[in-house]
Amino acid sequence: MIPYPNIDPVFLRLGPLQFRWYGLMYLLGLAAAYFVIKSRAAAKNIALAREQIYDLIFYAAVGVFLGGRLGYCFFYNFSYYLEHPLKIFAVWEGGMSFHGGLLGTVVVLWLFSRRRGIPPATIADLAATGAPIGLGLGRIGNFINGELYGRPTDVPWCMVFPGGGPQCRHPSQLYEAGLEGVLLFVVVWVLGRYPTPPGTIFWTFIAGYGLSRFVVEFFRQPDLHLGFVLGPFSMGQVLSLPMILLGAFMLAWGFRKRRTEALKL
Repeated sequence: MIPYPNIDPVFLRLGPLQFRWYGLMYLLGLAAAYFVIKSRAAAKNIALAREQIYDLIFYAAVGVFLGGRLGYCFFYNFSYYLEHPLKIFAVWEGGMSFHGGLLGTVVVLWLFSRRRGIPPATIADLAATGAPIGLGLGRIGNFINGELYGRPTDVPWCMVFPGGGPQCRHPSQLYEAGLEGVLLFVVVWVLGRYPTPPGTIFWTFIAGYGLSRFVVEFFRQPDLHLGFVLGPFSMGQVLSLPMILLGAFMLAWGFRKRRTEALKL
């Protein structure tokens, strides 16, 4: 067993104001996304002014927060929020869904691409390159908060989380940070250095996240009010499976289309 570090979720207090690590992780993720998108756009000779990148990050942030909140309300506790609709706005009580945030981000980035006259696949590929950094940092924020911990286990690196009872559990937040954050970023960054069909980075991110989340959910404690929703599978796995299938299909379709076009030349 490894002792849980018990880091104070608040890293700075100024009178009544509290600045939390989790919020800081969001800000760091957005800042990192700016530099990653700027670097990748320059490498690909994509004409994006600094102000356009700022707008892109802003659009993405709006999509993440609105989609994440609405996705949580719809996917994870629909009956409760149907009875208490005003609680949808009580974001200080917690409750965000990655899958909802992804849908929200896709919508707003499509709107951004239409307004700026840039192909949606180009914007999607740029955004997907920076997204894993924010995901990894967000999972570290979950770990600091002691939330979204894993299932009971006896592995040597298990931890006793303050809100998880006396049982030693998988530090599944760190598993997710490693897979959805570090590994997925390396994959999309390296892949982005090669000539690929438009949308390849985005669909690699979609399939890669879905696969990472599906695997980690076997070690993560299911939501208490949901439990397992389909046999041995959690809600996170049910929502991630379509991402794997769709991502794999779109990747295969994109490369097949490029081969077909090359044969016609």
